[in-house]
Amino acid sequence: MSIKAQKGTKDILPEEITNWQNIEKIAYEVFSKANFKEIRTPIFEDTALFERGVGDTTDIVNKEMYTFTKSDRSITLRPENTAGVVRAYLEHSFYRESPPIKFWYKGPMFRYERPQAGRQRQFHQIGVEMFGVEDASADVECIVLATEFLKGLGLNDLVVEINSLGCSVCRKEYKEQLKKAIAPFLSGLCEDCRNRYEKNPLRILDCKNETCNKLFEENHLKESVSGIKLCNDCATHYEKLKSYLDALNIKYVENTFLVRGLDYYTRTVFEIKSNNLGSQNAVCGGGRYDGLVETLGGPHTPAVGWAMGVERLNALIPKLEAPKIDYFVVSDNQVEAIKLVDKLRKNGFFAEFDYTSRKFAKQLEKAAKIANYAIILGEDEIRNNYLTIKNLSDSTQKKQTFDELVINN
Repeated sequence: MSIKAQKGTKDILPEEITNWQNIEKIAYEVFSKANFKEIRTPIFEDTALFERGVGDTTDIVNKEMYTFTKSDRSITLRPENTAGVVRAYLEHSFYRESPPIKFWYKGPMFRYERPQAGRQRQFHQIGVEMFGVEDASADVECIVLATEFLKGLGLNDLVVEINSLGCSVCRKEYKEQLKKAIAPFLSGLCEDCRNRYEKNPLRILDCKNETCNKLFEENHLKESVSGIKLCNDCATHYEKLKSYLDALNIKYVENTFLVRGLDYYTRTVFEIKSNNLGSQNAVCGGGRYDGLVETLGGPHTPAVGWAMGVERLNALIPKLEAPKIDYFVVSDNQVEAIKLVDKLRKNGFFAEFDYTSRKFAKQLEKAAKIANYAIILGEDEIRNNYLTIKNLSDSTQKKQTFDELVINN
């Protein structure tokens, strides 16, 4: 029996890779303009990093991590990359440098969950993290960066949703208000929500369970709580966020029930949704995590960031055709064909030849599929030191020396 890719994993085939490369290219261009530097962290980390960083009330830590023991050490494949970037920020003492410190990343993440369209057990994310700036200007820079990146991919029909979760002080009263409203219906909630009730009741608002959502709607539970009453500092921060967005003409919607799925968020949280497929699809999520660096053993450091799923982006953007190579050498003289292809490549051209010396008609047929031009190298061409260049889009031909080919291109 043949061995197949594991459930929840997927080969990214050559005909698909053009889109992936284009996404990464635009990411590099957009983020570099804002002076974000790429960072690449290991795909596995100490399990404690995610337990402490992501939070023990999250589905990620409780259900979805790929964790294994090696030499009595608990290791986990990264389920997200913010915790790993914070670990690198501390380990390499970036906190000693003048802020802001700005990173971006791309790469595979791993979560054990039910595979579905746009979501795999091995999936890929692109994200940014910004450290050292408490002012809401950092939040806005990250939101602007996300919208510019999405527009660069051709996604223009975007909706930015924002909320403030406040700090631990102004969240305390809201948590008690939320618990009081939920208490009469607690037995009807899913097991996860019952566990969250004591540890982090805000996460109940993020539940995806249909039974819970139906119960919320039927009993108007969300409407029965007024939202977080922000302290003066958090309210000022949130108003500045909105004023900056207004100044940049970025349209946004306030969603007082937006909480995100990770425990480390404080103050600003946001999602960006696209209408490109007719119904809203969340393509970006992020927010501020001012306490995470400290939680992981560092100094108090304000920070903000976001992540996007590359598979989700791929489903929204047009499929690009793979670019054709410049020249395909058609010849029945393998030695001369190999020599010519080598010279073409060394002069900066993308070139290929037929490795099996098939008949010219078959070689031209292959050339038409993968190249813009065919270079016919027969006995006359070799003897008289010239090349016959065939334009494969209109079938016109011309004779040139190799030097003329290089000069004219």
